[in-house]
Amino acid sequence: MEEYNTDYDYMKLALKLAAKGRGRTSPNPMVGAVIVKDGEIVGKGYHHAAGKAHAEINALQDAGKKAAGATVYVTLEPCFHYGKTSPCTEALIKAEVDKVIVAMKDPNPKVSGRGLKELAGAGIEVESGLLKEEAKKLNEAFIKYITTGHPFVILKNAMTLDGKIATKTGDSKWISCKESRQYVHQLRDEVDGILVGIGTVLADNPRLTTRLPNCKGEDPIRIVLDNKLKIPLDSNLVTQKSEAETVVVTDRTADKGKVAKLEKAGVRVLVLPVEKDKIDLKALLTKLGEMGIMSLLVEGGSQINTSFLFEELVNKVIYFIAPKIVGGNKAVPVVGGQGVSKVVDGIEFEDYELTTIGDDILIVGYPAYKG
Repeated sequence: MEEYNTDYDYMKLALKLAAKGRGRTSPNPMVGAVIVKDGEIVGKGYHHAAGKAHAEINALQDAGKKAAGATVYVTLEPCFHYGKTSPCTEALIKAEVDKVIVAMKDPNPKVSGRGLKELAGAGIEVESGLLKEEAKKLNEAFIKYITTGHPFVILKNAMTLDGKIATKTGDSKWISCKESRQYVHQLRDEVDGILVGIGTVLADNPRLTTRLPNCKGEDPIRIVLDNKLKIPLDSNLVTQKSEAETVVVTDRTADKGKVAKLEKAGVRVLVLPVEKDKIDLKALLTKLGEMGIMSLLVEGGSQINTSFLFEELVNKVIYFIAPKIVGGNKAVPVVGGQGVSKVVDGIEFEDYELTTIGDDILIVGYPAYKG
């Protein structure tokens, strides 16, 4: 049984609790709270899902009257405004807690610090910054979304040791191992949207659903970039049943009859600007943000990877590297296009981790764009 004795220990526990809401709180952040009195944990809680009680409220309910005179550890600054739920600051003041320690302030520049100011004005001691970096990484998607209005973009690829995502014939099943593929389904359960290009749809006829062993996963919204509207009406993305919708992104020259048939089948068709025969990705991210998509998993092919990376739109990469070599000048590389002229101009990565999963190497990192 774990022991908790320090501020660090209690905040670590609060972060662990917050992570239980992963994939369910969007467009809200994941938040955890721990209430401690006289060295004893008297209340714990986390935000379970958007529209439900916040972490502080759940922890206060758990603590009951023991919350009076206690210290509250919470991973994000308590809210002070009315939304779908009442303000957490109001509840903390009413409970007569002595002190509130937060990992990080609210990243929304319109409200950052105001929750703590309200608590301090009520005579509650406040502190901020304990395990701040851990809290920021936990809610990296929320921070990107609340500060820019765009979704947090995760680029995922499975490739061979020589950097190929398909052979010269287009075959790509299966490059990664079973454990890696299961990991991807967990990722799908955690994000709001998943994006592919029409090339992937025509080649693989994917479902892009979440398939977990316990069958409790939720499907992300499926987004297809298809400026010529080539998606077959009998493809899985059009015909399969799912609570999450399929969105096809095309341009204004798309066949109106095909658009009508797709919409009749339940597909949402978005018309966005096209430049040099490609969908304007920045306009797309703006639109997806307006739709409430906070996190986006890009599972595209070589062209999609190239566009997102070199337009500096990727926030995080997840690469599975299989111990296989397929070779061939015509095999499909993970990133194509013209590329850079000098190695020094290539995209570098920071804060990356390298581990193994099954037979594969897993690299998770963040692009460090020079611009």
